[in-house]
Amino acid sequence: MKAIQQAGSHKINIVIEKDEYGYYAYCPELQGCQSQGDTFEEIMLNIREAVELYLETLDPEELTESLSKEIYTTTLEVAIA
Repeated sequence: MKAIQQAGSHKINIVIEKDEYGYYAYCPELQGCQSQGDTFEEIMLNIREAVELYLETLDPEELTESLSKEIYTTTLEVAIA
């Protein structure tokens, strides 16, 4: 497995869902890292802060492991009876 530099920036996957109460976001790579907000702009600020705070709690080995995960997203078409 390739070592990841700890300093610098890294791309993190974020899933954002919208419902009648606002926005909910979570990071699949970081179990339990989630946030909510009333607007898209607010959720983006909140989840960025949540990710940054979460990453600060990880030791170097955990950080490397978390940032090395491969996350894939796609769509699936299904028939509705």
